[in-house]
Amino acid sequence: MRLAERMSHIGVESAFDVLVKARALEARGRSVVHLEIGEPDFPTPRHIVEAAKQALDEGWTHYGPTQGFPELREAIAETVSRTRGIRVDPRNVSVVPGGKPIIFFPMLALLEPGDEVIYPNPGFPIYESMIRFLGAKPVPMPLEESRGFGFDLDLFRDRLSPRTKLIILNSPQNPTGGVIPRDDFREIAGMLAERDVMVLADEIYSQIHYGDEPPASITEFPGMLEKTIILDGFSKTYAMTGWRMGYGVMPEWLVGAVTKLMVNSNSCTASFTQRAGIAALTGPQDCVTTMVAEFRRRRDAFCRALNEVPGFRCAMPGGAFYAFANVRGTGLSSREMEDLLLNEAGVASLSGESFGDYGAGYVRFSYANSLPNLMEAVDRIRKVAPRWVPALAGRLG
Repeated sequence: MRLAERMSHIGVESAFDVLVKARALEARGRSVVHLEIGEPDFPTPRHIVEAAKQALDEGWTHYGPTQGFPELREAIAETVSRTRGIRVDPRNVSVVPGGKPIIFFPMLALLEPGDEVIYPNPGFPIYESMIRFLGAKPVPMPLEESRGFGFDLDLFRDRLSPRTKLIILNSPQNPTGGVIPRDDFREIAGMLAERDVMVLADEIYSQIHYGDEPPASITEFPGMLEKTIILDGFSKTYAMTGWRMGYGVMPEWLVGAVTKLMVNSNSCTASFTQRAGIAALTGPQDCVTTMVAEFRRRRDAFCRALNEVPGFRCAMPGGAFYAFANVRGTGLSSREMEDLLLNEAGVASLSGESFGDYGAGYVRFSYANSLPNLMEAVDRIRKVAPRWVPALAGRLG
């Protein structure tokens, strides 16, 4: 037997590949600082854990509604309405096991072979993986460091075509930490107003930002709510990565399709985790405020330290918990740097090319680790810098 031909088009998430390599080094006695995985190092807040325990004791261990329990969908609708300044109904909410189904299910429901999808590059690798898997055409939008890892709106206009079926927007962004300005969203909304196109707005990091104002959402602008799928969830905001619970907010006609796909794949999201989700959204939010403040402290110290490493240049991210360092000044490729840092410095990172061709020359570090560990990582990087400093000095000379 052979695998179906479509399996040749599906990709992977490189963070887990690097994690396996790092664990193998640790098994041989090596010390590794893990900056490859995008996972908060905070525990899930106590009141959320207690709600899950209570739910288990009360028997929330059986099947629930495929679309999600009404009480959770109501809490999600209220939260999304309040945080985006829009009006969302619980009927527009689909609860799913993790955020990725809100990438896969809507794409599966919407895309035909040959349809075009505009997506950010460098970007979350599952976007391009799913586009190719479904036989659609990926159309990358380069994210430029000179634009704060935003993209050229004139180029975006040029890449829109009659075959464009879906636009993927991610803000705050993985891997760069970039935040799309409100004025850019306004222009994008104007370009799409008269087009028969859907938008997948990946807002999983919406609560992890460092500006005075929360990040904008494309749904704030006239005509966009009815053609947008908001992807959000609990993993990043509430340190619930292992709980596997995300949600999508979308037009009701698309909710029906996503529900059918859920029936055929997962039946439903675990009942007791949904009870914990209600506690997360309706309970105290100081846990989120505290976590984001700590991420800001780490961001400031880590990025400042990286900028002191010869050949490195690291812009200050506006959201999420990633530093996307430009390493072109070292003379090494991003993949060479990833290997060198892991095998010789004991620092696990991700090559920018793991996120697409336009990530070449960059390395992503997750600063969702303790400040002492982050400073230890920079010290280790400095110690291996002599590997590239002679070449750097030669070019400067």
